Formats: sequence, C-alpha cells, structure tokens
Amino acid sequence: MNVFSAQSHRTQLILAAVSASLLTSGLFTAYNAYSRRERRRNLDRDILKSIADQDKGSKQRLRPKGDELLNEQIIRIGADGYDEGLVREQLARCYAFFGDEGMARVREKSVVIVGCGGVGSWVAVMLVRSGVSKIRLVDFDNVTLSSLNRHATAVRADVGMPKVVCIERTLKQISACVEVDSRVEIWRKEDGGRLLEGADWVIDAIDNITTKVDLLKYCHEHHIKVFSSMGASAKTDPTRIQISDISYTMYDPLARSVRRRLRLQGVSSGIPVVYSTEVPGDVKLLPLPEEEFQKGDVKELGVFDDFRVRILPVLGSLPSLFGLHIATYVLCEMACKPILNPLPVKNRKKLYERLLRDLLHRESKFIGEPINKLPIDEDDVALIFEDLHLGRSVVPPHAVPAHPTLLRWDPAKPLTLENCVVFESTEAAKHVRECLTPRTEEAHSRQTPRAVWGDEVQAVVERHAGDVAKYRTWVGL
Repeated sequence: MNVFSAQSHRTQLILAAVSASLLTSGLFTAYNAYSRRERRRNLDRDILKSIADQDKGSKQRLRPKGDELLNEQIIRIGADGYDEGLVREQLARCYAFFGDEGMARVREKSVVIVGCGGVGSWVAVMLVRSGVSKIRLVDFDNVTLSSLNRHATAVRADVGMPKVVCIERTLKQISACVEVDSRVEIWRKEDGGRLLEGADWVIDAIDNITTKVDLLKYCHEHHIKVFSSMGASAKTDPTRIQISDISYTMYDPLARSVRRRLRLQGVSSGIPVVYSTEVPGDVKLLPLPEEEFQKGDVKELGVFDDFRVRILPVLGSLPSLFGLHIATYVLCEMACKPILNPLPVKNRKKLYERLLRDLLHRESKFIGEPINKLPIDEDDVALIFEDLHLGRSVVPPHAVPAHPTLLRWDPAKPLTLENCVVFESTEAAKHVRECLTPRTEEAHSRQTPRAVWGDEVQAVVERHAGDVAKYRTWVGL
C-alpha cells in the first residue's frame, strides 16, 4: 500500500510539473503575441501620425533650395570655409583606404574633365565624393530630356541648362570644400592650354573623334596625364569593359579610329583608356527625317564640325560604368596606389599574332607569291575568332580547337572579314586540300566549300557575314 501511495505521489508531481510547464509556455506565447500586436498598433499610429504631419507641413522642404547651405546643426562652417573635422569624417572610408598621405595627395590635385555628359558627369561626382577639391568642367552642351537616362546629376528641371552648371550645383552640395570652375566652351587645340592650365589630370570624355585625338595628342606632347573614354554607345555587357593602354585596345570601333589617328601623329602608346570589347549588337541609329537627308550629306549637318548628327542608342548604365572605371583608376594613381596590372582581355594577343602570321603564310601559298600585308589586322582576327566564331570551329559540332587556324572560305572571293573562318588544324588541312589548291597548280580539281562541308556550315558562314555587315555600319567601313 505504501509503495502504491509513493508511486501515485510521484505521478502527481510529474503531472503537476508538466502542467506548470505547459501553462508557462502558454503564457509566454500569449505575451509574445500580445507584444507583437501592440508593436504593430504603435507602428500603425506612428505611420498615420507621420503622414498627417507631412500633409500639414507639405509646403515645408526638407532640403534647402538651390545652393543654400544645409542646416548649421548638420554642417558647421569654420574660419577657412569648412570644418576640417567634418570633411575628414565625410571622407573616413577613403582615408581608411588610401591613408593620410594618399588622401593628402588626392585632395591637393586638380582635375579637368572635358566632356560632361553620361561619362564625364559620373567621373566628376565620384572624384569629388572621394576628396578631389579642385575640378574644372568643360562642355559647350546643354541638358536635354534624352540626357536624363545617363547623366549623373541632371533632373527634369535642368533641361536647357548647361551641363557644367548642373554638375557644379551637385558637386557643391556633396562637398563643402570643392572648388569648381565651370566653362561652357568647346576645347580646341588652338587655345588648348588655357582650359588645361594647372591640371594634374585631364579626363577625356569627348564624343567627337577629331577633338578627342587633338586633346590626347596635346596632353601627350605637353606631358599632362590624361585618361580617355572610348565608346559606350550601343553596348550592353558590363563584363566586357576593360582598362588598358590605347595600344592594346581591340574590337572597339572608336578606339581603333583614335589609335590609328594618334599613330599617324607619332603617338603610339602611353595613354590609358577605358573601352569595351563588346561588338555592337542588333541596335540601330535613331532615324533622321527624310528632309534632313535632302539638305545634303548627313555628316555635314552638324552644328559644329565633326560632331555627330545621328543619335546613337545608349543604355544609361554603361556610360556610368565607364565613368566609375575612370574615377577609380585616376584616384588610385593620384594616391600613389596605382592599379599595377589591369586584367588583359583573355591575354590572347600572342594567339592573334600567331593566327595572323599563319594566315599570311597560307595566303602567300594560295596566291603563289609573297605577301607583305593582309587586308585584315589583329583586331579583325580577334573579331573573327572571338565574336563571330566564339572561339570555336566553323564545322559542327563546333568544338573548341586545340590548334585553331584561320583560312579563306571561298577561293573565288577576296579575303575579307566575311570570307575568313576558323578551323581546327586537321579541318584546315582538308579545306586547303579540297578548296584552296594554289593558283600555280591545276585549279580544276578545286571543290566549292559548300560541296566539301555541306549546307549547314555554309549557312553558318552566311550568318557570320550578316553580323559583319552590322559591324561595318558602326565602324563606318
């Protein structure tokens, strides 16, 4: 009986403990639910009160108008025009990155930006955000509605305003100590030194090729550090943006034209640029009315010589990325922490040289006499190999060739971008044997490429020819 009573007592204790635990858990759950409901009610009340207060004071602005200073409780102005302690706090992350000496160099430098559109405006904003305190803005153009998809500072109220004035306003809102010299002018080589006076760095963000080349040559001759932006129009792939010396650029039509013109004037290297290796895709120039064509040559219709009339399509994010690349490179240079080894494009320059050399040798054999120069160059080789054939053989299943070879496709046509294809070395040997019998030998045994490789490969070649035609419209070939 005593044993039974003891067991019953223990059971009662266990049941009581379990009941107490469940009760406590239930109370905690209920309390948490109640607390959440109360917090939500308080949040709802706060939101409603905030909305009501905003409605009552809707005419009161949270920010000052125009160039008025911010509230003195936010920014204190010292005897020198700004509070150094607050400036260092604003630039704290930059000081942590570059150190005191590096930031001292950045803050004492003077930068001139020539061209203040989609690229130049982003360069200006990021340089000032990073501590540059002397900046000159040079651009003759005004903000338009179409500028708003890519300009760093322009808003609808700025339409019709000079771009440099629009940027100056924003820069002074960002920094209390920046000195901005805005020039609503065109840079011309005749008096180029006036606008570049005192510059430690010049940023070339000009659209027009002639002025761009003149500016780069002037800076190179006068030992002024300059960074140039190539073409961001009609591009969509941010992974193809590169920084390199002008001599190493490839694919970019604007870079090619600038590089060739500079080389003719004795400047072959020494100018860093940002460019894209992306070949323009299936995009078109915005059309001009027929009456514009009736006025004469479209190229002669510009307000200023050599400035384009036709409008290029631009995805607004690409010019901004070009500008950010430039600002980053220049800041690191000014702080004496340069980007030592910008990543090259796939590091394939030697491959392109070898492909071009082999093609020259095979063309000489095909024609039957030595050739000194082909009608295509290394840039064309890169275009054929990378963008048209994607680094693969023209023959299905389009494998990546271990030993790629470039060959003329149709022996009856001249060697051009459209008539040059990629083969694996064994496929190349077959193509030479069947289709490219040297002219010094019996040519009656030649077969057509379609007969040797079939309709599928012929269709690939024709599709690539169509892609080249689009490319030529952009390059102007």
